[in-house]
Amino acid sequence: MRSPARRRARGRARRRRTLAAADPTGAGGRADHRAHRPTGPTVTDVIARAEEIADRLLFPAALATDRAELLPVGNLDALADAGLYGLFGPEDLGGWAADLDTAGAAVERIASGCLTTALVWLQHHGLVGNLLLGAGRLRDEWLADLCSGARRSGIVFTGLLPGPSSLNAVADGDRWVIDGYAPWVSGWGRIDTLQVAARGPDDTVVTVALGELDRPGLTAGRHELAVLDASGTVKLTFDRVGIDADHVIGVAPHRPGDTNALSLRLNGSLALGVARRCCALLGPTALDEQLAEVRHRLDTAGDDDIAEARATASAFAHKAATTLLVHTGSRSIELDNHAQRLAREAMFLMVFGSRPAIRSALLQMV
Repeated sequence: MRSPARRRARGRARRRRTLAAADPTGAGGRADHRAHRPTGPTVTDVIARAEEIADRLLFPAALATDRAELLPVGNLDALADAGLYGLFGPEDLGGWAADLDTAGAAVERIASGCLTTALVWLQHHGLVGNLLLGAGRLRDEWLADLCSGARRSGIVFTGLLPGPSSLNAVADGDRWVIDGYAPWVSGWGRIDTLQVAARGPDDTVVTVALGELDRPGLTAGRHELAVLDASGTVKLTFDRVGIDADHVIGVAPHRPGDTNALSLRLNGSLALGVARRCCALLGPTALDEQLAEVRHRLDTAGDDDIAEARATASAFAHKAATTLLVHTGSRSIELDNHAQRLAREAMFLMVFGSRPAIRSALLQMV
């Protein structure tokens, strides 16, 4: 069996051939865009690279990706080659140190090309952000590879959710042991690292990093999804999985009522991306101005109203996709038509990452 690194190298070679064919000038076929980075990253550079990949590579292949068994690794390699796995990473490690507005614009463009790719890639950044907040061996050993995309992470947030947790952590000497299950983990088969949040003793959340996913006690059961099935989303069972102390990122009180504005804003960009592609396929309509208004609302929302702004973005993506269906007509239900894919992606965004405040707001809108 070929190693993951070798498979990624082969995927990058295929992607370069694809981009070169689409771009006779060769501007889109660089092996490593980061080698051509200016000394200081700019908003224009980050957004332009995301848009180029979305329009040249991801969108033309989106229907095939939608029907694939698993997300093509070349999609993720393209993002790594452009330096976009280091979206939030420090400049001295090849990252862009992007602010929230820039990151939101990049996520929107990637999602406009392929929501499956965007979902798997976006969840990588949770671990990058956590390692940026603290020192230690994991930061020293992993952060550069996370920023380059040589190491690719998924996320388990089960322990953060309200109510009793299906995934729990208990101390065992100087280690932690995790037991239970995470109902939704995306990117399986395309990630090699996981950030895991499990419920700890005394109503705490224990956040750890797993750097080896092929280990005893860890079992993945694949979900069959009506949309984003190629995301490799699984139910992940932990059977007393041991975690060394130096892989513990932190232990903090469980605060289910806290608002993670950063996460909600970036998840909102997924909805903006789907709506953006619908608007592009429709041509000029009143939806273009509405899209700008929804985006502005997300950009300016605070902790008190970010959940409603996020719900508004999901509802607008659903509206834009429905408009595209009607505009396209009966052809929209054929599997080779983007309208049906975008409509299913908009459906996904009505339930993805939904929290009580988002769900309540959506129920008032539909």
